[in-house]
Amino acid sequence: MTIELSKEVRNQAIASIERYFQENMDERIGNLAAGALLGFFLEEVGPVIYNRAVADTQERLLARVSEVDLEVHEDEFQYWSKFERSGRARK
Repeated sequence: MTIELSKEVRNQAIASIERYFQENMDERIGNLAAGALLGFFLEEVGPVIYNRAVADTQERLLARVSEVDLEVHEDEFQYWSKFERSGRARK
């Protein structure tokens, strides 16, 4: 699965890469090189991050689904017990 970024997000990511190089490396990186580096990471590392996110989401959903019965459980045959608790019986 190819990870696609909107034009706006892609431009922000490229600007961030350029800033990172400017502040942390001994040399600057141009716009084209930053775009190529972003493309490399999206293709090479992106799927690892994506797959981890899917696995984490699946784990959380499975945990929630396994607890659904606890959250929405209703006791059965409770009509008569409400009268017994109040101390009166219907005749």
